[in-house]
Amino acid sequence: MQILLLWAAAAVSFITFTVHTFVGGPRVAEPLLQNSTLPIASKWLNYYCWHITTIYTLLMGGAYAYVALNPDKPELVVFLSILNVSFSILSAAVAIKGKINPFRFPSTSLFAAVAALGIFSLIV
Repeated sequence: MQILLLWAAAAVSFITFTVHTFVGGPRVAEPLLQNSTLPIASKWLNYYCWHITTIYTLLMGGAYAYVALNPDKPELVVFLSILNVSFSILSAAVAIKGKINPFRFPSTSLFAAVAALGIFSLIV
């Protein structure tokens, strides 16, 4: 396993967390909470999902750092990489369904970058 790439995956994971929390929060979460036309259950379920992503992106960085320190745990990198590829594809699919360029959603490229670093750390 390539430890340097695991540290890079951890760093990009923390960048993803930062972008999600401090850029996306004001642009996505705040307008969602201010919206009065959505059904209340939909509004709060979307807010809940927002925070699932917040927690995941923070823990994702910690998990890659953990494997960088404990390289005998490659199965965690495999699991995270599968999740991150899936999240990137889902992000692109949702954007396309909404007739939005998939790269307007930072999640498309950030999850793809983390996944690529994780995958490459396993095969290089």
